[in-house]
Amino acid sequence: MTSIPRIAHVDVFPWNLAFKRPAKTSRDTLTHKPSWFIKLTDENGREGWGECSIIPGLSLDDPAAIAAFLSEARAHPPQDAADIPKSLPAVQFAFEMALNGLRNGDELCFFPGLFTEGQSPIDINGLIWMADAEGMLDQARGLLGNGFTTLKMKVGTLPFEAELEWLTALCNEAGPNVVLRTDANGAFSKDEVGWSPLQKLEALAELGFHSIEQPLRPSDVSGLSALCATSPLPIALDESLIGVRGSDSKTELLDAIRPQFVILKPSLLGGFAESQEWVDLAEERGMGWWATSALESNLGLYAIAQWAKDGVRTRNPLLLQGLGTGGLFTNNLPGTLEVKGGQLMNHLGGQWPNLTDFFTQP
Repeated sequence: MTSIPRIAHVDVFPWNLAFKRPAKTSRDTLTHKPSWFIKLTDENGREGWGECSIIPGLSLDDPAAIAAFLSEARAHPPQDAADIPKSLPAVQFAFEMALNGLRNGDELCFFPGLFTEGQSPIDINGLIWMADAEGMLDQARGLLGNGFTTLKMKVGTLPFEAELEWLTALCNEAGPNVVLRTDANGAFSKDEVGWSPLQKLEALAELGFHSIEQPLRPSDVSGLSALCATSPLPIALDESLIGVRGSDSKTELLDAIRPQFVILKPSLLGGFAESQEWVDLAEERGMGWWATSALESNLGLYAIAQWAKDGVRTRNPLLLQGLGTGGLFTNNLPGTLEVKGGQLMNHLGGQWPNLTDFFTQP
């Protein structure tokens, strides 16, 4: 990347992403996702775009603090991602994304490489949203029919006996060649008669699951450490990474818990440089990682996909990623992303809209 001229203007376009159907997890049910799309214009008139998009109840960014900072940014444009407060990781992500587009001379080229050129798709998992047991099995059948070889499902809202019943049915439906990941969003911290967290993980391991994300709440560091040391099912940290900033703090967390994997959501962690530091520290300890989108629009997803495929520095082969499909919202940006055969690809036959026109249309 090259240096860029001074940022002359910051334009902000609030945009409330609306889910096609309520998105249910063990933590909450989402119907909308507050977002702000940011356009940086340098003194030569070039533009760069970023997405600030938060998950209420999970993102650290306070909406009022976002609005206040962006109002100030219009009057006094930040010149570097380091100018963004660490208390606003989603805003940091947005500005880093926009600055990358400016440096690359293309508002939609955040990390140049084969993905952007449409030559190298990314293998992704298919996500099963929480519903009743038959509804989740129907989702699984649809994903398998569309060529997905790795499925991920949320657990933690049903009694574990009921979840085990439908997960067993899923395993039978999927067969031995499909990889199954699961995400508890900390739900196994809740007491349940007859089932300790370790017993739940042992039962999932017996079904042949690949891994589980965040079985216990982030605050339970000692419990997570004990599970990682004894569980037959590999454990990935997700929410535990949110708000942990600085190399020393990240090192302390990884060394205290010793997870098998870390899950990287750049818009929750403060951007790509912060995510890269997690990659470096995890790989030094023999831990795996993959990137996961945090329900961004197609624009944010496009940037994360470029980073995961062509921007990240890694010493290991790329694991199958947890990137979304871009099809969750009624008012998403149209673009060139396409999911086919369990892969996310940049379909060069498609077209991105003029972004300013898209966000200002009546």
